[in-house]
Amino acid sequence: MAGKTEIPAALKADLPPTKWGKILAATPVIMAVIATMLAGLASSEMTKAQYDRSLAAQIQSKAGDQWSYYQAKKLRSAFAHNSLDLLTAAGETHPLDATVLAKTDDATIAAFSKNELPKIAPAKFSGNVQTALNALENSAPETEISADLVKVKDGDLEDALKSAQQAALDFDNVTKPINKNSDKLDDVLMAGDNGAFRSFSAARLRYTAARYDAESRLNQVIASVYELQVRKSNASAEKHHARSGKFFYGMLAAQLAVIIATFAIAARQRNFLWSVAAAAGLAAISFSVYVFLYV
Repeated sequence: MAGKTEIPAALKADLPPTKWGKILAATPVIMAVIATMLAGLASSEMTKAQYDRSLAAQIQSKAGDQWSYYQAKKLRSAFAHNSLDLLTAAGETHPLDATVLAKTDDATIAAFSKNELPKIAPAKFSGNVQTALNALENSAPETEISADLVKVKDGDLEDALKSAQQAALDFDNVTKPINKNSDKLDDVLMAGDNGAFRSFSAARLRYTAARYDAESRLNQVIASVYELQVRKSNASAEKHHARSGKFFYGMLAAQLAVIIATFAIAARQRNFLWSVAAAAGLAAISFSVYVFLYV
């Protein structure tokens, strides 16, 4: 870090009382101020990089939760399929009699008699987000995914996540009545005709397997959006880390200019040393401006 630069009184007295002398005396102070500013920018960029890394870790934890839900629901779907296979292998099952479902709603009738799930509005994503999601789903190289993510804004990812979560919530809401009706029918039919209960059990297993498959796909979409956010945050952290390093090099150049300018005041060949100090200072400023605008 650059400290406060003070010119000794003896050196000040040796400076010519001209415009050139004033410039020579001011150079170390100006370069010290620039070095301090660049040190602050380097520290700020490093803080941003650390924040983005921490944020990426938090989002990765959320993505892990969604992948766990996805795996759990795929397993439950597989268990339902296996149970259905065992049920049909153990004895003959007939199509479910419509009279069994007469007192239920249309959604329940469609689910158990036709194995049709309720329809919901699909999640909507912008074109750039959809392109990045497709690349992630197809296991594209990281360079390709990163190139697609550059075109995606943080706000677009936030909107995509909300849309995916809303789709999952909508599906959960439309299937809740069917699940309740299923439990009621199970209690009623269990004590009645064995054939009707067997047909209902088979229809229920088909519906359960299809429901878990649909829910797992919704969780997969949410997890994929989280994964894009993780990659976006990590890319931002790498960018801030690189900017911090470059600002640090600019600070070193400015400090070098302070040292050389101080020597120039004390030396006889002031023009040459001051020119070197000015060149170092200009290089530090120019490089830092480039980093600030383009890196």
